[in-house]
This record gives sequence, C-alpha cells and structure tokens, in this order.
Amino acid sequence: MNKLINNTIVLVLCFVGAVGFSQQKKWTLLECVNYALENNISIQQSELDVQQNELNKKDAIGNFLPTMNANGNHSWNIGLNQNITTGLLENLTTQFTSFGLSSNVDIYNGLRNINQLHRSNLAILASQYQLADMKDDISLFVANAFLQILFNKEQLKIQQAQYEITNKDLIRTQELVDEGVLPRGDALELKATLASQVQQIVNTENALLLSKISLAQTLRIDDYENFDTMDVEYEVPLTNILDESPEAIIEKAKENRYDLKIADANVKLAEYDLKLAKGNLQPSVTGFYRYNTRASYSDRVLGVEATPDGTNSPIGFVEGTGETVLAPNFNTTRIIGGPDALFNQFSLNDGHNFGISLNIPILNGFSAKNNVQRNSINLKRSKNQYEQAKLDLETEVYQAMNDAKGALKTYEAAIKTEEARKEAFSYAKERYNIGLANSFEFSQSQARYEQALSEVIRAKYDYIFKLKVLEFYFGIPITDLSQN
Repeated sequence: MNKLINNTIVLVLCFVGAVGFSQQKKWTLLECVNYALENNISIQQSELDVQQNELNKKDAIGNFLPTMNANGNHSWNIGLNQNITTGLLENLTTQFTSFGLSSNVDIYNGLRNINQLHRSNLAILASQYQLADMKDDISLFVANAFLQILFNKEQLKIQQAQYEITNKDLIRTQELVDEGVLPRGDALELKATLASQVQQIVNTENALLLSKISLAQTLRIDDYENFDTMDVEYEVPLTNILDESPEAIIEKAKENRYDLKIADANVKLAEYDLKLAKGNLQPSVTGFYRYNTRASYSDRVLGVEATPDGTNSPIGFVEGTGETVLAPNFNTTRIIGGPDALFNQFSLNDGHNFGISLNIPILNGFSAKNNVQRNSINLKRSKNQYEQAKLDLETEVYQAMNDAKGALKTYEAAIKTEEARKEAFSYAKERYNIGLANSFEFSQSQARYEQALSEVIRAKYDYIFKLKVLEFYFGIPITDLSQN
C-alpha cells in the first residue's frame, strides 16, 4: 500500500513538473517567426502551389515524349450468327480476342510543347516568389504581434508600479486623516485614483491576453493560457536607414521585395500564354504507328474428304466406237477441326499501320482567334499591373520612411513630455507632502505622469516596428532587433 502511494506521489510530481516546464516555455521573436513560417496555413498553401507547379513542369516535359497505349478486347457473340465452317446462319456462341498497340508523337505543333515547358519553369519561379512574399508578410505580422505583447507587458508593469505608489500614499494619507491633519476628501480622492488604476490594470491585462491569443493563433498554438513570450526589453535600434534617400531604398527594395518580382513573372507568364494561343493557329504534324492482331475460338475447316456414292456420270465418248465413258460420283465432306493455336492466330492475323497526319485549323468557331485576343488583353493587363506594382512599391517606401520619421519625432517628443511630467509629479508630490496641494491636484499630476509613461512605451514600440518595416524594404531581416 505504501509503495503504491509512493509511486502515485512520484507520478503526480512528474506530471506537475512537466506542466510547470511547459508553462515555463517563453518564445523569442525569432522562435515565433520560424514557427509561424513552418506552421502557418497560408504558407502551407503557397508551398502546395509550388509543388503543383513542379508537377505541371513534369507534364510539360512529358509532352515531348511519344504516347503509347495498348488495348485488348475479348467478346462473346450469342445468337444468330453465320457459321464460318458451313456458311449457314445458326444460333451460335462465338468468341473473339483482339489486341493492339498505338503510338503517337508530335513532330510539329506550333512550338506549343517548348513554350509550355518555358511557361512551367516561370510558373514555378512565380510560385516561389509568392511563397517568399507570404513568408515576409507573416514575419511582419508576427513581429508586430510580438511587439504588441511587449508593449502591453511594459504598460502593465508601469500601471502596477503606480498602483503601489498610490496605495502607499493612500495608507499614509488615511493615517493623517485619522489624526485630523488632512481632510477626509484627500483620502477619498486617492481611493478614487486607486480604483481607476485597478480598472486600467484590468483593461491592460485583458489587452495583454488578447495580444497573446492573437499571436498564438497565428502560430497555430492552441494552448492560449500557457502561451507567453520572452520578457525582454528592446531598445530603440541604432540605424542609419533614415539617412538613406528614398530612391536608394526603392532600388534596394526592387532587389529584395517580391511584389515586383511576382508582377514581372506574371507578365512573362502572360507572354507565354499568348505564344501558346498563337500556336493553336498553326498546322500540326503528328506521326503515328498502329499494330493490331486478332484470334477466333471457332472451329475451322481442315480440308475436304471425297467418298464414292455408287453412281456414275458420263464424262465423254470413246473415239471411233462412240462408247460412253463413265466416272464415279463422290460425296464431299468437310473435315472440321478445332481452332488454331491462339499465338499462331495472333502471328498470322497481325498487321501494322504507320504514317504522318497533318491537321490544319481552318474554322473552329473563332475560338482559337478569340483565345489569342483574350491572351493579348491579359498580357496588357499584366503589364499594367507590373507598372502599378512599381508605383505601389515607391508609395510604400515613401510611406514607410515618413511613418518612421514621424514615429521617431513622436517618440522624442514623448520622452521630453515624460521628463517634464516626471518633474511636475515630483514637485506636486512635494507640495502634497507639506500640505500645499490637495489630493485632487496630486492625483491629476500623477495621472498625467502615468499617461506620459504610457505614451513613451507606445511611441517606442511604434517607432521600432515602423523602423523595422523601413529596414525590411532595405533587405534587413525583421528579427534583427537589439535588446537589453
């Protein structure tokens, strides 16, 4: 019994330890990005597109090879059929076996096979660009969600610290109120401030939980309750990216970003689609070969047997005497045998057919001509989309640079505001401690200081993210963040 209890305790402790270990797992930004790239559904879909296009390339290569097909047939004919041994119509059951081999090879088909192979290679490249672009988008989304969690954590720390300060001030103020030194309203004002801070803490905790759930869902992690990120504090990166000209960043983005590459690949795909459509207007030449053989299971006539019937028939006269010459009459009987050996029949009955066929499209309901025009329109549309992608890229770079510069100014202004609010709060606290300011004035100063602290954190992480977006266009990975 004691042994069973001991074993149970050990198992429970192991389970608790395992749970504790799983709860201790905290994800870094790099781990989050890598995990998302491996498990995100959109990325998996893009990977399937790459695999699909690789199979399409195999189809295009296979178009250069001859086709070869074998066919076989075995049939039973039941009912009124001609007996091949007697030539009479009889109710028979006959069997026949046949098989054949056919092969076709394209000699010329408007260069469609060559163009299809080139198009397949381009389609693979385009899908790879699409996959890389999807990974970039997911990386940015994960980084933004990760920084949002860090922002909420720091926000919560500040609010909790301010709560402790307010709570201590409330205890000291309540003692002075009880001694009659301060009016009761001062304590009530601090209680109201404390209640407001509790509400802010609850809201931030909810925001933190929601931000964790959002990132966990992106990573396809179901254990929302235990999911957490590494408690790190990222410093504002030291970078020279803002010293670069927009033109230099745009040129760099053209080399690193996949939006433009995808649009360019789509133009080339449309060009090959047009070539394929024009190929349908040209004559095609095909070589062919056919082999066929057959066998029957019916009886066959092996020969004829003659038997005298006892009568004679005149066949002429003897010269000089005129005597009639008689010859015996015979009854003939066919000699019927079984069917010939199967492989002998296949060998005797086989045949070959080969040649070249020419197909010239003349009238096909305008479908080929319309398809050429349709693909011409699609090519123009793809070129327009490529030009629009270049304009969009330039707009995005300019927007990212303006956002980063604006976020930096906001962050610098928030720091100055926080410093001023800190001094004002210290001054208000001194005045409150010596009785020159009431609790309302003190609470207002504290609330403004808390707001300034929160604004510094918000501006900091907003600037970090927008700076990383700008660097991303410049080819710097999103995971390159400096931390304490």
